[in-house]
Amino acid sequence: MTSETSEPSATSAASTTSATSESTPHTFQVDLRGLVDLLSHHLYSSPKVYLRELLQNAVDAITARRAEQSGAPAQVRLYAADGRLRVEDSGIGLTEQDVHSLLATIGRSSKRDGLESARSEFLGQFGIGLLACFVVAAEIRVVSRSARTPDAPPVEWAARDDGSYTVRTLPDSARPEPGTTVQLTARPGSGDWLAEERVLALARDFGSLLPYDVRVGDTAVTELPSPWDRSYPNPALRRVALARHCHELFGFTPLDSIDLNLPVAGVRGVAYVLPSAVSPAQRAGHRVHLKGMLLTDRADELLPDWAFFVRCVIDTDSLRPTASRESLYADETLAAVREALGVRIREWLTGLAAGDPERLALFLSVHHLGVKSLARHDSDMLRTMLPWLPFETTDGQLSLEEFALRHPVVHFTRTVEEFRQVAPIASAQGIGVVNGGYTYDTELVERLPSVRPGTAVAELDSDTVTAHLDSVDPAEELALAGFLAAARAKLDPLGCDVALRAFHPLTVPALHLDDRAARHEQARAEAEDQADDLWAGILGSLRGTAARARLVLNHLNPLIRRISSLDDKELAGTATEALYGQALLMAQRPLRPADSALLNRAFIGLLEWATHDQENGR
Repeated sequence: MTSETSEPSATSAASTTSATSESTPHTFQVDLRGLVDLLSHHLYSSPKVYLRELLQNAVDAITARRAEQSGAPAQVRLYAADGRLRVEDSGIGLTEQDVHSLLATIGRSSKRDGLESARSEFLGQFGIGLLACFVVAAEIRVVSRSARTPDAPPVEWAARDDGSYTVRTLPDSARPEPGTTVQLTARPGSGDWLAEERVLALARDFGSLLPYDVRVGDTAVTELPSPWDRSYPNPALRRVALARHCHELFGFTPLDSIDLNLPVAGVRGVAYVLPSAVSPAQRAGHRVHLKGMLLTDRADELLPDWAFFVRCVIDTDSLRPTASRESLYADETLAAVREALGVRIREWLTGLAAGDPERLALFLSVHHLGVKSLARHDSDMLRTMLPWLPFETTDGQLSLEEFALRHPVVHFTRTVEEFRQVAPIASAQGIGVVNGGYTYDTELVERLPSVRPGTAVAELDSDTVTAHLDSVDPAEELALAGFLAAARAKLDPLGCDVALRAFHPLTVPALHLDDRAARHEQARAEAEDQADDLWAGILGSLRGTAARARLVLNHLNPLIRRISSLDDKELAGTATEALYGQALLMAQRPLRPADSALLNRAFIGLLEWATHDQENGR
């Protein structure tokens, strides 16, 4: 037997050159403790990755052996007890020379030497290997025997977390068969990571889809074929099995499951539809396996942003991992896979629309927002979903298709406040209005003519509403000219005009109408009043000519008739201010300071008038 002890730090060769002297070889000095700290605090998200590295090395070793010996055994066994973990594999194994060149040098990998043709089958690509195990281990002992060189004796590599290691050959009895055994001894405070229950849970999480026989003690870890690849007696039993799998992985029972097989892209898996609505801004946690090994359970870049209503689990041969092997590398391949998976989900939606409207209706009752997001940019999807997507309208919850059949012109508002302001009046006047204030709705309504030729779409403004209200008899309006003039004078400082119309419902005494241009002008005027002389001049030059906000009084309402006939002009003015404030509240408009002051003034004024009349015995 031979033995060899290294310097306290692992090294890799480098050289420096000088323009005036011969080049002299030097070596990098690497502090292993510092490197382990870097791995545990910056490269890896959790110490649990140590087990993934062990499984990965074992699986790669078996893959390498099977590339040369197709009938070689393929099994990995893990044994945990008393703060120690032993991992045995039937892989390619190492010779003493392999150990010196691969395990003693940071950055080297057996996958770079001699097996380039099989490289694509390996899980690891970065040669960090056993170094990650020092995150939880104080000592690592590797005993290996090469399948390539059967006559070579077993070799032992033993290392400590201070950077020292020893290498020695062993008698044949130490490892009769080819393969490798790795034993870890826990660092102080890390014993829980090597407990059997924890090891089993981690092995199942990382390795459930690995192609080889992996066991912790006598308990199987791998569950092949995967749930989405298994054969089932009928589709109903398959749905039940996938629903159980989803609940085990993600903790919810899905509305439905979507197959995500992309043979050309080397992707297999399933997407589970969430049973409850989620925010589009919520980051999804998709599970991605790389050649059977779990890469990440937080892959939020796997699907298009609009597909926030599903959670995926896939196994892939084509996507690249980052250096930590805990996320996906953003490249053209990932972009292509993302687009292809989006197509699969869209095809599922169109399939429901064509053959299972009940399930589609159930899905849309929860996730209509995601479909609307997709339909904004996809004319085929919008055309397919027109009969199904719900919108808030003056006729109730309807699809755009049904609403367009009822109304020759599809009017819409851009904000919820505008819709609430005009909906009762527009409905009474027979004007069809869609509430475009919700996410994506305005964009979809504006795109309606592109997928439904001949449909007229127009934004509803105050002039359109006013034009549909009945005019008051000129003689009656002339008789109320004095009241109207006083009302206009009261509201003029607030940037609001007054008009008299007759409309239904009779219960609405006044209607506040404005549009974006009017609100913009109002905001400009307020800013001008509060600005210094310089800015007031600049803002004054930006004064627009757009129509101002309008308070439309309902001549059919009994209260308006009584107020307009008051002899007390001051009381009539206070009542006008109260009507203005009430109309703002009914429209659910945000109140400006001036509006709040007016409401307070009108309320107190009406109270004073009521108590004054009582004091005078009226």
